[in-house]
Amino acid sequence: MIKDMTKGSPMKLILGFSIPLLFGFLFQQFYSMVDTVIVGRFLGKENLAAVGATGAVNFLIIGFCMGVCSGFSIPVSHKFGAGDYSGLRRVVANCIWLTAAFAVVMTVLTTVLCRPILVVMKTPENILDASYAYIRVIFLGIPVTFLYNMTSGVIRALGDSKTPVIFLVMSSFINIGLDLFFIVNLHLGVQGAAWATVISQGISGLCCLLFMIKKFEILRIQRDEWAPNRHLMGTLCGMGIPMGLQYSITAIGSVILQSATNTLGSDAVAAVTAAGRIGGFLACPFDAMGSTMATYGGQNVGAGKLDRIGQGLKSCILLGAGYSVIALCISIFLGRPLATLFLDASEMAIIGNVRLFLIISTSFYFPLALVNIIRFMIQGVGFPTFAILAGVFEMAARALAGFVLVPTVGFIGSCLGSPIAWVFADAFLIPAYFHVKKVLQKRLGESN
Repeated sequence: MIKDMTKGSPMKLILGFSIPLLFGFLFQQFYSMVDTVIVGRFLGKENLAAVGATGAVNFLIIGFCMGVCSGFSIPVSHKFGAGDYSGLRRVVANCIWLTAAFAVVMTVLTTVLCRPILVVMKTPENILDASYAYIRVIFLGIPVTFLYNMTSGVIRALGDSKTPVIFLVMSSFINIGLDLFFIVNLHLGVQGAAWATVISQGISGLCCLLFMIKKFEILRIQRDEWAPNRHLMGTLCGMGIPMGLQYSITAIGSVILQSATNTLGSDAVAAVTAAGRIGGFLACPFDAMGSTMATYGGQNVGAGKLDRIGQGLKSCILLGAGYSVIALCISIFLGRPLATLFLDASEMAIIGNVRLFLIISTSFYFPLALVNIIRFMIQGVGFPTFAILAGVFEMAARALAGFVLVPTVGFIGSCLGSPIAWVFADAFLIPAYFHVKKVLQKRLGESN
């Protein structure tokens, strides 16, 4: 169902749009977490650490793919908000051409370079081979990552946040079943978990594509609309590449931080892996809020309704503040029980470190809320370059933690890396939002 977010109560629209997204992100994290639980329980803590050691480089590459697709969907929301449906179809056609090209190039490069990258990151020798086996399969699946994120991004840009969730839920259960089959029955080890992720995401991507073709008449592209257009491709790359780089630049800091954590040994890596999976689950509402703000901002700037942008931002920040308190309480009271999902109860030291990591992280969840809400709003209204600059601030903070804090204070330094990064990013994003607001007001005044 297409949803026009340029009319009605901003709070109701944001809640109505973000709740289905939240379920989608929760299920995405759920099957990622189940991967980790099955690996930890059936294959042991070393294989758990092996999967975790790939987390930063995984985010570096897959985050770029997701960012590019998110950026591609912004011109779609602009065209939809302006009511230009022929232009919308041309944009989608050029999205498809570009997505195919990015998928081929990135798959080749990453599968060739992934092992040298793991070596440079000082991945412990006892888990290096398993880390390589896992991440190589994930990178071979880059085309299906692009497929799902491109198609679901277009669907969301038209105001339908529910349909991608339905397909994601379906693929989550498929992923869990494949995890158990590949690891427990076929004994494929961590490689089995990776194949389960790739296959299930491919299924959800194909479902989104078929739905998009059959259900949205305004997306039925005519023959002349399929023609590659250099201007549109330039616009799409101008939105997509900066958003992809924002993820990747942020991830460079994560790679540095992960490399520093790797020097603490596989037990520390296992603790960070488990805490990271739980933290990713707890942070899902912020991901949903961010994606909502991108679509909300894109549609309203396309319609020229700048007053609604500020109203929506305030409403979403209130939601973020309230949830931040809930997340901290969960970490304090449920941190240890959640850690035992991944680890044997006898691993008391690692479990204690998981809880410590979670408490420190969730204590800074309001700054994380602001990062997602403001950054995606700025991207949605057409200023993707600011996302790169915010990513530079995050990268600098994580690099500082990796080069200084971890060698100095050990595991606590790993815990503080992301919270410091969120604070650094907010120090840039908050003033940037007010600058963007002034620029948009000036543009609207000139057009009138």
